[in-house]
Amino acid sequence: MPRLPILLTLLLVLLTGCSESDPETLAAPVPIADGDSCHVCGMLIQDFPGPKGEAFLKGQDTPSKFCSTLELFTFLKQPENETRLSHAYVHDIGKTTWQQPADEAFVPASDAWYVVGHDRRGAMGHTLASFAARGDAEAFRDEHGGRLVTHEEIDLDLLGRLGRGELGGAIAEMDAHTAH
Repeated sequence: MPRLPILLTLLLVLLTGCSESDPETLAAPVPIADGDSCHVCGMLIQDFPGPKGEAFLKGQDTPSKFCSTLELFTFLKQPENETRLSHAYVHDIGKTTWQQPADEAFVPASDAWYVVGHDRRGAMGHTLASFAARGDAEAFRDEHGGRLVTHEEIDLDLLGRLGRGELGGAIAEMDAHTAH
């Protein structure tokens, strides 16, 4: 009879081990190569300044690449895409240049801080400046205007206002003066 408790204990340990699953390993960002085009607009990504983005959808081995953070989030915030997202990356402008963001500066989009309504232009005009550190985002905002937002605050309304140039900053003021 002493064998039964040992066998039951061993079986319980094995079953417990089987029920635990390893966390999903997320694919790393992929370098943006010459000739890569934006998943949304088809523009050549490397031809334009500003932070870019990459998104891995569930079951996808390679990312969809985007010429700007505005294009990335406009795609991701569509209802049919929100539930398919595995993870996404954006350039950390605190660690790379605006003119030619480096592939080594990608950070998880969900962890980044963003500045909207600033005076810098990206591939599609107004875009979200992305930063890994809040302090870098605040310093950028202090120099270039705009306001700080978190990943959770980005929605289609914000993206629409940003795309139409309605979020202040020197660009919106210039656009308003040239329209008259």
